[in-house]
Amino acid sequence: MSNVALPDQAAAAAAAASAPDDPYVALNPPQRAAVEHGFGAGAVAGALAGVGAPLLVIAGAGSGKTNTLAHRVARLIQGGADPQRILLLTFSRRAAGEMSHRAGAVLQRVMQLRGNAPPTTLPWAGTFHAIGARLLRQYAASVGLDESFTIVDRGDAEDLMGMVRHDIGLTATARRFPLKGTCLSIYSRVVNSGEPLADVLQSTFPWCKEWELELKRLFGAYVDAKQEQNVLDYDDLLLFWSDMASDAALGPALGALFDHVLVDEYQDTNRLQAAIVTGMKPDGAGVMVVGDDAQSIYSFRGATVRNILDFPRQFSQAAALITLERNYRSTQPILDASNAVIGAALERHAKTLWTDKASTILPQLVLIPDEAEQARWVCRRVLEHRESGMTLKDQAVLFRAASHSAALELELMRRNIPFVKFGGLKFLEASHIKDVLAVLRFAQNPSGRMAGFRVAQLIPGIGPATASKLLDAVGAATDAAAALAQFAVPPRCLGDWQPFVALYQALRAPGLRWPADLELVKQWYVPHLERMYDDASMRVADIEQLTQLAGGCGSREAFLADITLDPPEATSDRAGPPLLDDDYLILSTIHSAKGQEWKSVHVLNVVDGCIPSDMATGNSNDIEEERRLLYVAMTRAREHLHLIVPNRFFIKQQAQMGDRHVYAARSRFLAPAMLRHFEECVWVDAQTRHARTPMPDSVRMLVREKSRNAWK
Repeated sequence: MSNVALPDQAAAAAAAASAPDDPYVALNPPQRAAVEHGFGAGAVAGALAGVGAPLLVIAGAGSGKTNTLAHRVARLIQGGADPQRILLLTFSRRAAGEMSHRAGAVLQRVMQLRGNAPPTTLPWAGTFHAIGARLLRQYAASVGLDESFTIVDRGDAEDLMGMVRHDIGLTATARRFPLKGTCLSIYSRVVNSGEPLADVLQSTFPWCKEWELELKRLFGAYVDAKQEQNVLDYDDLLLFWSDMASDAALGPALGALFDHVLVDEYQDTNRLQAAIVTGMKPDGAGVMVVGDDAQSIYSFRGATVRNILDFPRQFSQAAALITLERNYRSTQPILDASNAVIGAALERHAKTLWTDKASTILPQLVLIPDEAEQARWVCRRVLEHRESGMTLKDQAVLFRAASHSAALELELMRRNIPFVKFGGLKFLEASHIKDVLAVLRFAQNPSGRMAGFRVAQLIPGIGPATASKLLDAVGAATDAAAALAQFAVPPRCLGDWQPFVALYQALRAPGLRWPADLELVKQWYVPHLERMYDDASMRVADIEQLTQLAGGCGSREAFLADITLDPPEATSDRAGPPLLDDDYLILSTIHSAKGQEWKSVHVLNVVDGCIPSDMATGNSNDIEEERRLLYVAMTRAREHLHLIVPNRFFIKQQAQMGDRHVYAARSRFLAPAMLRHFEECVWVDAQTRHARTPMPDSVRMLVREKSRNAWK
């Protein structure tokens, strides 16, 4: 691993003054070094410009990661790289689109484009799963897939797992067998982590260890069912791609498609995703990954911090390392406290965030009697900020688990303070959206029993038994539409059955131009929607949104893949800001807050048992991720940061001890030596006592004892 020598700030300022037309002048020296990697003396010119040693960019929170990556793409294209041969992997379509847009804007400045010249597009920019689906469609025959496969979302995969679970007799056990959702989570964890089932059960699902043999049988049957129905789940997209990348023949062929492979948020990758990168580019030439090990907080999704920690040693040549430490978000006191917290990590890529945003306002460490007082204190502080000119939307309350905000939500409602709590019902989880997509999937792939089973039961009078017989008939036929037309449904169903048969025949007929398919489905489905739901008008709005999204895709196949891999965030009737208020407070779990920022951030329950969670202290890896979680929460704040420490919690209905109070200790991640970075505020007799200088331990204990007596 090699570190890049960087010029000092004065030299950078001088360079900026001497080159006012330089499109990269706004970059700081480390950012510029990342953008120019591979373009030094002796670098290859032309199409392979910038293809150098693998590069790891450790981008601290708020350090301009996206801007750096976009400028890197622009620099590659400016140097002669073919946009068709740049693979940019992100974790959301929005991120890929933003990267492409920014790169195009930079290129316009670089090349001094005039008129209506469109920004450069990156045809191979997208999420791991979306790019994997494209490549699998292209190389389907090479890996034994039918190229007409359909992709099922998480909900449908759970349903399929449930059907298989029932078919092989695991629902009839006398003892509690894991439910379908748990079974799919175990399966997904095994696939994405590459760990043996026994190890996954031991570390993550210990209550399921007794079912190891049955789970192996279930997973084998689940894989067989997917193959029979010609469907892939999310995990298959990475698994098949990883297998292709590791193949002696296919791996080099895939790698040869791209001169440059750039990966955003590398700390969030799992073992399969890392294996894809190393399999396609074993020597690391042209590979650049950007991320921050200090923000690796998604192990529950299979991500592993080891990928970014071990990256410099993964290729046949040494990797360069550039660290982005200048923060453009937070004040220096907030960064000092955050640096102290993450500095205690057992293993990390060393960095110290700094900024030129000086401030005398220290982060607050607020000692509170209990959860009820915590809710009242937060409400008062939020309103104080609002009176000083800060909107509610500029403020956020973060917490480790969604249940931690219950008392606060009640207090906010009492005080008529509007709020939005992230995450509501996801778009693809809404039953009406699943209905419409199931019709399209069943038309696209008649072998897909999950879609067909759902669609058949939309017809009044058709239940599970008739639906199963129908799917058996369709599966045995060479012409699915003809099999539907010949199927004998109960007489009471005929009035609704015939319109569906006509719809299916139209959807299966050649020459139908997309998105006419969706219009036909909508016309057929809306009457059923009005029959089944009282809030049909709200749900029709979601279907209209689906129709608008369809216009951006070239075919039914492409639409089904896109909507499954990157769905809209939420339905119109279950999420979004309050309809009557244009300003509202943000409530969010820390996991959902990653990538966001606010002027003021309140972090609830910064005590042992909450941060770290008492469910995540089984080993040092879990504890270290909890430390990173607190770090992520703290670095969301731009100007004001409040860490709140309730002294006691009221625990209801304990099996042996009944309702009781339990006392909590300040989070272990806030060691005594770190307290000098905070303004400690102790709640005493309904007043807040400020201590701008650190209190001696003896004084602190006396104050706490006094406040405890006052609370009783």
